[in-house]
Amino acid sequence: MKKTIAHIYALGDQAITIEWSASISEEANNQVMHSFHFLQLHPIEGVTDIIPAYSSLTLIYNSTIIRKQAMGGSPFEWLKKKLASLAVAPRETIQNTVPLIIPVCYDLSLAPDLVEATQLTGCSIEELIALHTSEIYTVYMLGFLPGFAYMASVNKKIQMPRKANPRKLVAAGSIGIAGEQTGIYPLEAPGGWQLIGQTPLKIFDISKEEPCLFKPGNKVKFEAISLEQFHQFNAA
Repeated sequence: MKKTIAHIYALGDQAITIEWSASISEEANNQVMHSFHFLQLHPIEGVTDIIPAYSSLTLIYNSTIIRKQAMGGSPFEWLKKKLASLAVAPRETIQNTVPLIIPVCYDLSLAPDLVEATQLTGCSIEELIALHTSEIYTVYMLGFLPGFAYMASVNKKIQMPRKANPRKLVAAGSIGIAGEQTGIYPLEAPGGWQLIGQTPLKIFDISKEEPCLFKPGNKVKFEAISLEQFHQFNAA
């Protein structure tokens, strides 16, 4: 695999970021996820949180604890030196895991932007649905809302911009597209992604031990269901 040069920089006075790329990249994300899992298995004393993103990894740390390990030196420089070898270490490509199958109803009653999406892309509704369900997506990161999974990459034929005027309220379970990303709103919230369908699955459930359905690194495939199946699922 081609070696990716990482950039390590301070994010405030109690966080440090390793960045492998400035854009969405599967190679960079492999670096992110390998480093994320390595640090979970080999925790650094004083690091309180590890946050993976598309192409970067941020560590939140207690500067007092890190300074003790740095023998009074700079916590940032000590961590930077410790992470430097990890950031440039060669990585094997992560093997694809069995994708999570997410049922999606693309009925117009649940897809308020589907018609507009056909106008933006030049695809028919049937073609747009076929293209959206044909890909196996990678969950690159969680953010914006609890459990909101940023997935990529959408087929180039159906990539489209965010809405110029975001909605004040998007229904939980709504499936959206923004650029080359697709994602699911786990909760009712404002949002500006183009809404093309809805899943009956509960994406975020605070009553569960693992409240988020998705984790960074997951593979996801969407499967079209009818409106009747959607309501049957909800009834069950």
